[in-house]
Amino acid sequence: MPAGRQLVVNLPSNLADLVQRKVASGEYADESDVISDGLSLLEERESGLDRWLIEEVGPSYDAMHADPSIGIPLEQVQQDFAARRKAQGDSTK
Repeated sequence: MPAGRQLVVNLPSNLADLVQRKVASGEYADESDVISDGLSLLEERESGLDRWLIEEVGPSYDAMHADPSIGIPLEQVQQDFAARRKAQGDSTK
């Protein structure tokens, strides 16, 4: 791992234990690698969320704003969810 800046952080016990388990398992060389990988995954997730908002949610919102008739009324969505819940409940019996 390239040299970096040293930071001192306090983690909740469960997260500190997780970091130590990852190192002890041999999955990571040291604690810094665990934290670096976790932060890289967080950055990746946030980038994906940003892309989704820009590429899918924004255009959908704009389309709905331009022509509200393309939307599904709230009552219909609620009925669809209720029907799905009922069908799932019936299939587990």
